[in-house]
Amino acid sequence: MFQIRIHGRGGQGVVTAAELLSLAAFDDGAHAQAFPSFGSERTGAPVVAFCRIDERPIRTREPVSEPDALIVQDATLLHHVDLFGGLRPDGYVLIDSGRSFDALGLGEWAEDFRHERLLTVPASNIARERLGRPRSNVALLGGLAALTGVVSLGSLTRAVRTRFPGALGEGNAAAAEDCAAFVARELREPSNA
Repeated sequence: MFQIRIHGRGGQGVVTAAELLSLAAFDDGAHAQAFPSFGSERTGAPVVAFCRIDERPIRTREPVSEPDALIVQDATLLHHVDLFGGLRPDGYVLIDSGRSFDALGLGEWAEDFRHERLLTVPASNIARERLGRPRSNVALLGGLAALTGVVSLGSLTRAVRTRFPGALGEGNAAAAEDCAAFVARELREPSNA
């Protein structure tokens, strides 16, 4: 089973991201579940959502305490919330930021992990170019698809276009594709440690 934990703030589409990821997994023929965990339900408050993907039916329902992958949609949470709890040294981390792990104050922490699985991505900037606003949730899912292969980019963009028909879906799908291309370039030529 592959488990993903997504951190962000209320209003950033954290829950929608988990749902879209599960829809993409279904489209790929896998079993999946997505669910949120809210603290105080207000805009700007920390929010966590979870997604599990497996080849077999998923029976567990508790929050993901040991994720295989972690998406951080808001870098302001990095030093205020225990985002990395339970993450194993071979886990994947994708952070929405144009800054490196060192610049984010995570250089020493990153030494214990596989560097090729730790990336920062300017997903908000990519989304702003495609959507006119910095909504990074779907863009980051494209990055996750490229980084992990847990879902196909085609299934992800189909899920996005189904959920958001018209220009919004097209813009989000393009942002996911752009972010996936960014991650693919970073994996070929790493400059992000």
